[in-house]
Amino acid sequence: MLPESVRSCWPGLAVDGPLSGGARNDIRSGQLDGVRVVIRHSRRNPNSRSWEWHLLRHLQECGIHLPVFIPSSAGDLDVDGWHVYEYVEGSHPEPKDPRIADALAAVHAVTEGWPQRPGSASSIDLPELLVGGDIDLTAMPTELANQIIDAWRGARTPSPTCVVHGDAHARNAIIDKQGRCVLLDWDEARVDQPHYDLPVGPAELRANVAWEIATCWIPEPDYARSLVPDFTGTASP
Repeated sequence: MLPESVRSCWPGLAVDGPLSGGARNDIRSGQLDGVRVVIRHSRRNPNSRSWEWHLLRHLQECGIHLPVFIPSSAGDLDVDGWHVYEYVEGSHPEPKDPRIADALAAVHAVTEGWPQRPGSASSIDLPELLVGGDIDLTAMPTELANQIIDAWRGARTPSPTCVVHGDAHARNAIIDKQGRCVLLDWDEARVDQPHYDLPVGPAELRANVAWEIATCWIPEPDYARSLVPDFTGTASP
């Protein structure tokens, strides 16, 4: 069931059932006046959500293909973390479909110098801050945290920071009926170096695995720990 405050803000909104994906958020399939929609509840704080909506509006204005948000009857995109957007008809691409990389590169190009998501931190800042966004390096074994920091530092380049999707893979993309790549689920987006979306060499790939372990350590602990043996070459803690 949706909260009454949400149903009253989108009259005619009904839930069909849960949607797969979105391990950290509640995502449901629904209908709004007979049209299929997606209903999502973000657990981020209001400032973090506002950053996300502002970013997505900017990307749409720049021609990046994203799900279209449906405002409430009062014109709001967000009601207590709930929002509704059009269901994108299409199919998930193959993992190495070049349209995913092209779409991500377009995002990077139009967000150089973008301000950091409130409460988040980049791989450049976290070695000093230790805590930011979903990451708390102090909650991890010290040796593992140090290896993660070393991996981030080993991949650092002089390239400018930009918005990175943060969870870019084929399950978070749809090729719509026009053949366009639509990028989904910006919950983990932040400002960082572009290789966290588009890694190239071994150092960048290792840095990305390090980020995945760190960002999932608290919200998805079993998954995070499953990545540790290959990353460290030792038994998982």
